[in-house]
Amino acid sequence: MLQSLHVKNLALLEETEVEFGEGLNILTGETGAGKSLLIGSINLALGGKFDREMLRAGAESALVEIRFSGDKAVTDKLREMEIEVEPDESVFISRKLQPGKNICRINGESVSARQVKELAELLLDIHGQHEHQSLLHRKKHLEILDAYCGEELTPLLEEAGESYRRMSELSSRIEEETLDEAARRREQDLAEYEWREITESHLQPGEDEELENRFRFMNNSRRILEGLYETGSYTGNDSEQGAGSNLGRALRGIRSIAGFDGRLEELAGQLAEIDSLLADFNRDLEVIKSECEFDEAEYAATEERLNLINRLKGKYGNSIEEVLSAAQNRRERLDKLADYDAYLERLQRDLKAQEQRYAEVCEEITAVRRKNAMELEKELLEALKRLNFLTVSFQIAVEEKQVRTAHGWDEVEFLISTNPGEPIRPISQVASGGELSRIMLAIKTVLAERDSIDTLIFDEIDTGISGRTAWRVSEQLSILAGAHQVICITHLPQIAAMADRHFCIAKSSTEDNTITDISCLSDRDSLAELARLLGSDSFSEAALENAREMKRQADQFKNTVRAGV
Repeated sequence: MLQSLHVKNLALLEETEVEFGEGLNILTGETGAGKSLLIGSINLALGGKFDREMLRAGAESALVEIRFSGDKAVTDKLREMEIEVEPDESVFISRKLQPGKNICRINGESVSARQVKELAELLLDIHGQHEHQSLLHRKKHLEILDAYCGEELTPLLEEAGESYRRMSELSSRIEEETLDEAARRREQDLAEYEWREITESHLQPGEDEELENRFRFMNNSRRILEGLYETGSYTGNDSEQGAGSNLGRALRGIRSIAGFDGRLEELAGQLAEIDSLLADFNRDLEVIKSECEFDEAEYAATEERLNLINRLKGKYGNSIEEVLSAAQNRRERLDKLADYDAYLERLQRDLKAQEQRYAEVCEEITAVRRKNAMELEKELLEALKRLNFLTVSFQIAVEEKQVRTAHGWDEVEFLISTNPGEPIRPISQVASGGELSRIMLAIKTVLAERDSIDTLIFDEIDTGISGRTAWRVSEQLSILAGAHQVICITHLPQIAAMADRHFCIAKSSTEDNTITDISCLSDRDSLAELARLLGSDSFSEAALENAREMKRQADQFKNTVRAGV
């Protein structure tokens, strides 16, 4: 359940906080006051698209925070996302909005907008102002039926999707691999040439680095040799100034007196170690000197080998490992081309097997959809009658179109007749805007009974309805609110009268500032707001009595329904 919403510096909202309750939460207010902005704030907190124009004038950033009470599905998802679960299992989501950068957090931990959207799917369902227009498209009908089918259909759709992916992959490969004899021979010759070019070079992993180091050493051998001779003159035994000669004299001197004092023996030992280290250093120096002696043939061979390796790397990869992998790919391709007909036949056989399995799964999917379509027809028909479709006929057509998609090969269409004697026809040809709104509410009501999502939000579900029909919609929302938290923006007094908690959104202005705020209405203020929605310019006793009567009628319905009478 959505417990609270806190918004700061978003459009006309300077700073406001709303605490929602169980049952039916109604939001009303004058046109342009910012009612839909509140729903937009919730959308933003849950990862919706942000535009810098949404910032309040003069503000550098905006903040939206929402808190939900959790359940097992939500806490399991949090653990899957490795996010800490609060002791009371509540979920706190915040999003700081600023141009070029958004910071999302769940329970204080930084997350991506994608992670927020994943969690949002378990928390609430938002019905936007124009969502009912989607019923004009058959694709939406398929989505609704599949949602009704639920877990019975999910594994079959996953299998169909995987089979469809494999079929597409195999079809593309067959199309790419279908070559005439001349093209196959050309490709075979090229693959043979490239394979031989690599294998006959006898490359060894790491060889290029070793050769580059050796070539660099040879290129700089004169400078290296000069430096070594200079160093040796100071560290060797060949001159009076050499450290080796002087260290030898020093060692003989200390050893001649070492027997007189233990400390002198210790010093002699230390000096002996230094003499040994220096001797090792001078030997290594001589080894490197000898490596500086090479002939032109070795230099040329090293350079030629490096050029070969770099040319192969330029053609086949950035490293010797990648070049060797390219050779392996050519070898595999040659094996396929050598037995090309058998290779293509194997691909065709695999494709045929996938097509057969796809067809079998699609038949199972069709059967599940048709079975559930009959059940959904009955439930929607009852829901439509409760919404003042008194003489309605409703059908769900599921036809096998044999057009392959990742969702099977069915086409689903909702058919309706709203008047006696009229033939049943597609919704897109019959329903008005107000009828579409009621049909969508009926669908949401039926699906909600199978859905674990606790919070449903309706942004002006009352489009195009009035009078007796408005009461029916109001009653249906109240029934829905008996099992779910419902948040609804409305202009209709019939719906507002049914509120368990009534909020008013108002806009106030000064010479240089405009602010939208929201407040939870007391019973008295709620009656005044109902009088305004009924069209009264002044809150006369007659207007208020009319509002009281509407409220009494709504309370009577709620008490009757929720008492199970």
